[in-house]
Amino acid sequence: MPQLDTSTWFTTIMTTLFTLYTMMQLKLLNTNYYQTPLQKNSNKQTPNNPWQLKWTKIYLPHSRPQ
Repeated sequence: MPQLDTSTWFTTIMTTLFTLYTMMQLKLLNTNYYQTPLQKNSNKQTPNNPWQLKWTKIYLPHSRPQ
């Protein structure tokens, strides 16, 4: 029975890890993250709705025991 040649395993594993790391970096580079409020564009027009100027609470009905 022949011996298993493991001389190329280190190169294969290291190349695989490097490739996975590179692919993840490229994927994260193209990810759009949410901007902080200070960086947001402030010239957007907001509709003039009265309910946007004050807080409103929505109360759910009480759950009934069954």
